[in-house]
Amino acid sequence: MRISAVQKFTTLDYPGKTACVVFTAGCNFRCGYCHNPEFVLPEQLKELEDHFIPGEVFWSFLETRRGLLDGVAVSGGEPTLQRDLPDFLRRIKQMGFAVKLDTNGGLPEILRPILEEKLADYVAMDVKTSLLRYTELVGACVRPEAVQESIKLIRELAPNYEFRTTIVREHHDAETLENMRELVRGARRYALQGFRSGKTLDPAFSAYADIREKELETIGALFATEVDELIFRH
Repeated sequence: MRISAVQKFTTLDYPGKTACVVFTAGCNFRCGYCHNPEFVLPEQLKELEDHFIPGEVFWSFLETRRGLLDGVAVSGGEPTLQRDLPDFLRRIKQMGFAVKLDTNGGLPEILRPILEEKLADYVAMDVKTSLLRYTELVGACVRPEAVQESIKLIRELAPNYEFRTTIVREHHDAETLENMRELVRGARRYALQGFRSGKTLDPAFSAYADIREKELETIGALFATEVDELIFRH
């Protein structure tokens, strides 16, 4: 497991639980608005490899958190790129922690056995945009049909889950949002957050406008009747 960083404590990243966050290195998507390109781009990852956290160091840390934390959130990058992810999740659960898995849904063939074995108690999947515009936003590496398959798998097999979207005004126009309603319709939980400018993987996105709270709530109204629970993360 390539662990690029660990956040030792959070009450925000795993809904309803105290947790730590494990960040895995590398991603198969190239989202222009990504704020952590150093954990995504191979050339930048190579510069950080000497600072990655060895597995034995992480397991020793987690041992000290027994009885203090409820769970572990495994994020990225994209965790499903890690070949030993099932073993990693299995060991966390054997230690008595609940597992939250963050994913972009690009690899349903990896996600399916994890869900079938019940190695993730909570799954948070990014629904970036409409299927028709996925390659435009995240790059040619994505298979839109794979994203759709992951949404289906999570609905059917995840004990608890959420879908979530970062709204970018310059990308998420009315037609795109309407198509996205079809993707998330009937979901248990859907979280919206607004794009924030700053350091981005694609420098062009750093000049894009921030999404204001009121604007996000207006967009949320489009989805409120489509999902069981709508969440705003500001």
